Amino acid sequence: MAEKKQIPLRLSVKLYNAIAAWAEDDFRSVNGQIEYLLTECVKQRKKDGKYVSETIDEGIELDIK
Repeated sequence: MAEKKQIPLRLSVKLYNAIAAWAEDDFRSVNGQIEYLLTECVKQRKKDGKYVSETIDEGIELDIK
């Protein structure tokens, strides 16, 4: 198994809750879900040379109810 780097991560409560709910749906831990999402974004960028979104560096407003 590859060595993994630990990093601190700050998320808004809304974003954390959305990722936690998604992780539960996918039977993953929150940490596992974040790793999965980041891995998919890197794969996408390697595939087409573009970021997932042109506005990736802009703040996001989560419309979570």
